[in-house]
Amino acid sequence: MSVTADRDGGRRAATKAANRAAILDAARAVFAEVGFGGASVREVIRRTELASGTFYNYFPDKESLFRAVLEESAEKVRARVQTARRGARSLEDFVAAGFHEYFSFLADDPEAFALMRRNSGTIRAMFDEPIFGAGVDELAADLRTAMKLGIVPPIDADYMAAAMVGAALEVGVAMIQREPPDVEGATRFATGVFLGGIERLGR
Repeated sequence: MSVTADRDGGRRAATKAANRAAILDAARAVFAEVGFGGASVREVIRRTELASGTFYNYFPDKESLFRAVLEESAEKVRARVQTARRGARSLEDFVAAGFHEYFSFLADDPEAFALMRRNSGTIRAMFDEPIFGAGVDELAADLRTAMKLGIVPPIDADYMAAAMVGAALEVGVAMIQREPPDVEGATRFATGVFLGGIERLGR
């Protein structure tokens, strides 16, 4: 391959990545403002500098775009939550750290907050999607590691991970309905529920 072809290929890849990012940024704002039901591909593209037909080079429809927006947010929050959990040195820290990071992410990021608030029903309907499954799998793996370290007592990691991720979603939805969102209260509640449950199951 010539240097020119290699340079052109790199430029095209960079342009494609920039276009996709522009569409995702615009979509996040539209979904946060009007919700999935009220959003349209036309409105998303209107907020970019791209031609209307460009959208379909990156996404087949509005639903796939919504999934991509959720995946991007999920990757960010999963990284934060996982880092917090892995720094825990006690069972209470392990449980509280993950919930606190997740609830803080929702409260601290205005767009993530609005996205969840406007689209909670649509997000619930997609709970069995790989977007959420990755978070369950990561938590199950962290639970197993914490069990080996003696931080978490022996429990069914798969059941517990599914329960904790599901609860985080629902408590997070309830939290953002409050003015202002009560991160500390939501963390205390979820931690209390699961701390007691894990201790009892581990006896």
